[in-house]
Amino acid sequence: MLTTVTDAWHTVAPPEGDRHGPLHPLLLVLTVVTGLIDAFSYLELGHVFVANMTGNVVFLAFALAGAKGFSLAASALALVAFALGAAGSGRIVTRFGPRRGRVLAVTATLEVVVTAVAVTMGWTVSDPGTGVSRFVLVALLAGGAGLQSGTARKLAVPDLNTTVLTQTLAGLAFESRLAGGTSSQIGRRGLAVVAMFLGALVGAVTELRVSRPLGLLIAMVLLMVVAVSAAHLSRGRPDWDRPT
Repeated sequence: MLTTVTDAWHTVAPPEGDRHGPLHPLLLVLTVVTGLIDAFSYLELGHVFVANMTGNVVFLAFALAGAKGFSLAASALALVAFALGAAGSGRIVTRFGPRRGRVLAVTATLEVVVTAVAVTMGWTVSDPGTGVSRFVLVALLAGGAGLQSGTARKLAVPDLNTTVLTQTLAGLAFESRLAGGTSSQIGRRGLAVVAMFLGALVGAVTELRVSRPLGLLIAMVLLMVVAVSAAHLSRGRPDWDRPT
């Protein structure tokens, strides 16, 4: 139990000299963002995810089989936009590769811009979940999530890839005491799961009970925090800012 609590605390507040520095908490914030934008896309734009591409592959199959409520075009567009966003993150890494903090700052800034456009559309379009606006929003948000996912992959912080929890959950169970493991990283993995859950919960509540794009606005604010923090904390090229 103490090991789990310590692992969780060091994820939220990394100790001095940690090789990933503030990347742990910043990527946790991005995991919350994933929950927020996927809540908006699934509930407002139909049965489509903009960050969880595993779900979209399954939805694509459902649509091809003729299942009601699934859009072949929306799922395919999300997959393509996500891939293009990830490719864009590769270009950013090529440009700023040795600087992990700068890569994160640039990526988060671009995602802020994309999300800001989506928020504007959500508040100005009468029904953003239909017609051309639906596909524009899917493309924008999936492209931004692809940027985020590609960058998280490059940063290579264990168990914090921000958009996928399947392997995180598997690792959490595999290393549990029940499985004969050491539980050494359960705190961090548990926080990743909680972060996405909370993001999705807040996104769903705001979508269903408050205001349609409010979840996206919260996501945009969190992305701004990540962008500013990553840029500020990487000044002077600290050790964590260098490639692992």
